[in-house]
Amino acid sequence: MNAPTNISAQTQNRKADHIRICLEEDVQSHQITNGLERYRFTHSCLPELNHDDIDISTTFLGKNLDAPLLISSMTGGTEQAAIINQRLAQVAQHYKIAMGVGSQRVAVEKPQVADTFAVRKYAPDVLLFANLGAVQLNYKYGLDECLRVVDILEADALILHINPLQECIQPKGDTNFRGLLDKISILCSKLPVPVIAKEVGNGISAAIANKLIAAGVAAIDVAGAGGTSWAKVESERAESPLQRRLGNTFADWGLPTAECITTIRAIAPDVPLIASGGLRHGLDVATAIALGADIAGLAMPFLQAAATSETAVAELAEVLIAEITTVLFCTGNATLYQLKHSGSLQRIE
Repeated sequence: MNAPTNISAQTQNRKADHIRICLEEDVQSHQITNGLERYRFTHSCLPELNHDDIDISTTFLGKNLDAPLLISSMTGGTEQAAIINQRLAQVAQHYKIAMGVGSQRVAVEKPQVADTFAVRKYAPDVLLFANLGAVQLNYKYGLDECLRVVDILEADALILHINPLQECIQPKGDTNFRGLLDKISILCSKLPVPVIAKEVGNGISAAIANKLIAAGVAAIDVAGAGGTSWAKVESERAESPLQRRLGNTFADWGLPTAECITTIRAIAPDVPLIASGGLRHGLDVATAIALGADIAGLAMPFLQAAATSETAVAELAEVLIAEITTVLFCTGNATLYQLKHSGSLQRIE
C-alpha cells in the first residue's frame, strides 16, 4: 500500500534535484555543439525595409503566436517549480508565445501537487503543452493518465518525451521501451488533442521521426544535442559509481540540433517542427527557423531567468524578440516565411 506514496516522493525529489543541478552545476555539453554555428546569414547592408514593419508572428498547431518561441518543458511538482511556472506563464501570456511544462507524472502520482502545473489561469490565451514520458505507456499509463495531465493544464497538446539515455543513467530508471511505438499510435488515435514527440537533448533522427509521424504524432520537437546534457544531470544524482561513470561517458551523446532539423525536414517537409537543444539566443532561433523549423524552444535561459524573477523572464523575452527581428532586418526579410525561403542562410564549409 505504501508503494505509490514512495514512488511519488521519489519523483518529487527528482524534480527538485533537477532544478538545483541545472542551476548550480555545469551540465552543459562541451564536446558536441548544436551545429548551428556551422551556418551564417548573408548580411544585407541595404535591407530596403522599415524595421517597424517586420512581423515575426506565426502559427503552430492552429494557434497564433506573436513570436516563434516556445518556453520549453522544464518543471513542476514542487513549491519552487510552482513559482517558476507562474512566472513563465505570465510572460508567455504577455508576449503570446508557447509554453510547455515539465513531466506531469508526479501530478498523476501525487494529485495534491497538480496545481504547480496548472498555469492556464495565468496564461488563458497561450499555446500550452502538457507533458508525460512516453515510456510510462509501458508502466501502466494509458489514455486516462494522458487525459488527466491534459485536463490539469487545459492543454492544447500533449508532449510525449522520449528519453532512453536518461532512463539508463537515472537511478531506478524506466528502461522497457519495447512495443512503445504501437502504444503511441493507439494514444494518438484516441487523445482529443495533438501529440508532440520530443527528445530531451539527444535528438530525433529522420528515420525515427518518420515512424512517429506514421504513428500519428502531430509534431516533432527535435531536442537535439548541444545544450543541457541530461546524462550529466543524472550523473550528479548518481547513487553508484556505475551511474556516475555512465553519465560522464555519455555526456556528449546525441545528434546535433541542426542535423535533426535538416534531415527531418528533408523527409517530412510539412510536419510541424520545433527546434530545441542548446539554443541560447535569438540568432540561434532565427538560424533554426531558416533551416526549416517552425518555432524554437529554449529551456535553460528561461529557467535561469525564472529562478530570479518575472522581470528577468520578461527581459529575456524582449531580448530574444529583438534578436530575431534584427536577423530579419539585416537579411532583408520582413517575415519568417521570407526568411525561410530567402536563401540568406549559408553553410560554412
